[in-house]
Amino acid sequence: MFGVVNQTAINWIKNGYLKAFNTPGGQYRVYKDDLLEFINARGMRVPEALEPSPEPTADWKSIIVIDDDEVLNEAIAGFLRKNLEKHTVFQSFDGFDAGAQLMDKRPGFVVLDIALPGVNGKDICKRIKTDPAFGKPYIIVITALDDPALEKNMFELGADRFFRKPVKLPELLTAIDSAIDAE
Repeated sequence: MFGVVNQTAINWIKNGYLKAFNTPGGQYRVYKDDLLEFINARGMRVPEALEPSPEPTADWKSIIVIDDDEVLNEAIAGFLRKNLEKHTVFQSFDGFDAGAQLMDKRPGFVVLDIALPGVNGKDICKRIKTDPAFGKPYIIVITALDDPALEKNMFELGADRFFRKPVKLPELLTAIDSAIDAE
């Protein structure tokens, strides 16, 4: 990686220039962060293999509807498919499946209920807004929960829009269209 023999790297470790640890078999191992610190401190070129990979981006041509109310989920998904024909609409009916689909498909838009079986919508919202692996999607929360502080709390967790049920589907579509136009 650096055009030096193994013994040179071992000397760097033994002299305390490069942080490392020993495996049970007596081999040296170096954490990536420690290696990058060593490289940067000495003005060395960072090898391509150590370059940070770009953050994943959301697929802005896809939407996921996450709601355990199957009738409402089907109604929202059908409405969006009809009105946003260029978008792929996925569906999830519980928090665990939603997490798997969010990681796998990285939809650009998430229509998210809060009261879900498995993992609740608050946890999902917080996770996908703080973990760059999800691609930072636009989150529209929909809920039937009657808690005055809930809307503020969801915005603090990263929600972009908030609707109380029964949600008016044209308003939901307008929220998505506005976000698309802003892109």
